[in-house]
Amino acid sequence: FGEIDLNKDYSVQGVNNILKNLYLTNFFKTVDIKIDSGILYISLEENPIVQNLIINGLKAKKFQEKLQEVLTIKERSSFVESHVKKDLNVIENTFKTSGYYFVEVDVKIIKNSNNTVDLIYDIDLGEKAKISKIKFLGDKIYKDRKLLNIITSEEDKFWKFISSKKFLNEERVNLDKRLLEGFYKNKGYYEVVIENSYANFLDNKSFELIFNIKPGKKYYFNKLSLHLPDDYNKKYFVEIDEILKNLTGKTYSRNNVEEILETLDKIALQKQYQFINAKISEKITDDKIDFDIFIEDSDKIYVEKINIFGNTYTLDQVIRNNLLIDEGDPFNKILHSRSLNNLRGLRIFKEVDSKIVSGSTYNEKIVEIEVKEMPTGEITAGAGVGTSGSNIGFGIKEKNYLGKGITLDANIILSDEAIKGSLAMTNPNYKNTDKSITTRIESTTIDRLKDFGYETNKYGFSLGTTYQQYEDIYFSPNISLYYEDLSTNSAASSQLKKQSGEYTDGIVSYVFTLDKRDQKFRTTEGHKTYFSQALPLISDDGVLVNTFEYQKYHQFVDQMVGRLSFYIRSVNSISDNDVRISKRTILPSRKLRGFEPGKIGPIDAGDFIGGNYSSALNLSTDIPFLFSNIQTADFKFFVDAANVWEVDYSETIDDSNKIRSSTGISVDWFTPIGPLNFSLAKPITKASTDKTESFRFNLGTTF
Repeated sequence: FGEIDLNKDYSVQGVNNILKNLYLTNFFKTVDIKIDSGILYISLEENPIVQNLIINGLKAKKFQEKLQEVLTIKERSSFVESHVKKDLNVIENTFKTSGYYFVEVDVKIIKNSNNTVDLIYDIDLGEKAKISKIKFLGDKIYKDRKLLNIITSEEDKFWKFISSKKFLNEERVNLDKRLLEGFYKNKGYYEVVIENSYANFLDNKSFELIFNIKPGKKYYFNKLSLHLPDDYNKKYFVEIDEILKNLTGKTYSRNNVEEILETLDKIALQKQYQFINAKISEKITDDKIDFDIFIEDSDKIYVEKINIFGNTYTLDQVIRNNLLIDEGDPFNKILHSRSLNNLRGLRIFKEVDSKIVSGSTYNEKIVEIEVKEMPTGEITAGAGVGTSGSNIGFGIKEKNYLGKGITLDANIILSDEAIKGSLAMTNPNYKNTDKSITTRIESTTIDRLKDFGYETNKYGFSLGTTYQQYEDIYFSPNISLYYEDLSTNSAASSQLKKQSGEYTDGIVSYVFTLDKRDQKFRTTEGHKTYFSQALPLISDDGVLVNTFEYQKYHQFVDQMVGRLSFYIRSVNSISDNDVRISKRTILPSRKLRGFEPGKIGPIDAGDFIGGNYSSALNLSTDIPFLFSNIQTADFKFFVDAANVWEVDYSETIDDSNKIRSSTGISVDWFTPIGPLNFSLAKPITKASTDKTESFRFNLGTTF
């Protein structure tokens, strides 16, 4: 241990080095060295050994295991008093990251007769620290309501007895900072700094969580250039040139930069430019950014091996399925970076790190990936009350079931007239096919016996998949089997009584989606087209359902996004039978404001029964300048036009085939008791049988 050699002339520095080496072992409490007549004398007092390390006060096994990993002193190691103080700090900091800011730790040291000690930690976790208020300071530009929707932390309310997001958690706060930074950078604020996010301690053992935002100025893409090596065929990179041309003059967005690199990856791999690297040079002038993208040949390096560390629960295969490089592939820095982003995007790891080390030969590298797992299960509960009634729901979700990356989602919703429940399991990469498989079991009961004389009970299961067919085009086939019991009483109409009975439906359906939006969440530009068709495989009425929807987004000015949506749906029997009431189309309430939900179209015995056809056209835009000083509310102007028409089972039913339309203002308000949405609408055109409403609201919250 001391690195001591015979026949060596030891100076004062040499003796000091021996002392240093021996103390570094942590085996010795005291070391005394002297040299006399060519003899080196070393007098030692050994540190006692930790015979037992006992941790009291922790019920959760995960906390016990976590501390055993991070403590410096362990069982059978040397006992060093200075390390005890260090471990006390480690314990406190470890629990602070999990929200226990008021933890108290007492340590007891029991000396045994055999030069050993028992080390006992008595831990009182105390209550978890709660977030009483979330504040956004600085020139934040956007309203608090929008920023609160971006972060994951929540303010503590008395009804949030399940939610874990109300507790102050260092890891969650760091995630919130990254989410805010990403939001601002996608809005053009290239130099945004989310600084000094801190928690202000209050007297009632709660905290104010404060984010200080410095967005800086807004930047725009100016000159974007792609530079290729002389021996590259430029025609293969025309798509990149087109993207760069379209971005000129537009607001800077980090998503657009990612799109460029992703497109570059695809071209490089298709055209066998595997050994390339992209370097981006940025030049800022006033509020403009010039981007020069330099493509250069990299060394011909191959991936010899991929080592994965830190996944004690998650299977290796889950991680490898999300990597864009594999063992034996050419090593590509761009693909490696995107692979790490894929793993972070799973939201099952709190940290993902990697390093590249030398392999067996000069042109081989070993990729080492280290992950830190985090809890992936959550329990949710929520309630809502609104113009159309009240509801309450409960749910359980696990994003990494059995460590296989499988999502398990169970929920139940109870409303005034219905009970709906479902259990769904999604495997995102079934048998390494890059295709997701979703299995769902569901049950729905709708009770309208008292008012309209009928009740339906529907049970069934479905099996479906989703995958990307072409660029931005997704295909989702599905097969399902349902059993339905439709019962009536004397209050039902004569036509409805004829439909009473038991039904079995086997349905094959598919969905095509063309998604050209700039981002899935809070879209500002682009469009999305959706078409679905449900075909009867086993059916008593042979119902064919077609649905088409087109959505268009355009940002006129900052924070003012216009939206256009066109929707049409048809439900018809291909066997000349009548479409039963549970299958007829009813317009979604969001498609027509100013009218009571489901209270337009065909009527039978006073009940709005839906129709064979429905359609809607919706126009809306944000109004950022209206009451701009109200931080927790957003305002929108809208125009809705819609219709529900035609019933196949009777020609005498009042169809009221007429375009309904309305205009008004809607408000999204983040209130102290939960998100509140309400609209003030004025019908423009309507049928005499329609039921209108000028005010509609819905208040929801989570527990």
